[in-house]
Amino acid sequence: MKYAVILAGGTGSRAGGRVPKQFHEIAGRPLLWWSLRAFHEADPDARFIIVVHPDWSEYWSRLMEALPARERFDYVAVCGGRDRVESVANALDILRGLQPQDGEALVAVHDGARCCVTPGLIRRGWETASKYGAAVPAVAVTDSLRRLVPGRDGEPGGSHSVDRAEYVAVQTPQVFGLPLLLECFDKRVAGHIYTDDASIVEPHHPITLYPGEYSNIKVTNPGDFAVAEAFHAVAPQN
Repeated sequence: MKYAVILAGGTGSRAGGRVPKQFHEIAGRPLLWWSLRAFHEADPDARFIIVVHPDWSEYWSRLMEALPARERFDYVAVCGGRDRVESVANALDILRGLQPQDGEALVAVHDGARCCVTPGLIRRGWETASKYGAAVPAVAVTDSLRRLVPGRDGEPGGSHSVDRAEYVAVQTPQVFGLPLLLECFDKRVAGHIYTDDASIVEPHHPITLYPGEYSNIKVTNPGDFAVAEAFHAVAPQN
């Protein structure tokens, strides 16, 4: 069994607009819908857990109901938490009751703002996690990087160059064996800052990287909507 936890619980303030970015229309459909379609194309039997802000849950339901019947997807809605980690934990609480007795389930955690994810990337995640237990997509860094150095005694800080070959940019979906992810979330340290799900798992299990895609952008700023619109206007699903 495969489960996809789609995170859409934020308000998207940096992207602007009258509604959170995950509900913004992209190529005639809500931005969030495109991630659901990609996961469905990757595996029609995958089950969806969508994490939404409680103030926008009904709005999202209305958007789905307005779509043609053939374009709607079954899902369980879960209220988002105070931060990303708590939102994922809320979704995992639902999955605890659905976990198969044989423990062979996989769960993908995906940022709903990454609406250009492709079925091919998702399949690579399923396959890598099935083999290694914890799989994270990444792409090589193409920009030059500099590390910031804090200033002292009130003086401005500086910076120095670093070798970008030693770094990769991490994306989603991050895919794990469901029992592993549940166990690691139970062991997370209160007050510790976790940047993503892999940072929660890595103290207990190795993380395997799999090839991401540069087109798998995270819509964050107003200009990103045009990029996503162009992608879905011309890019075939694969």
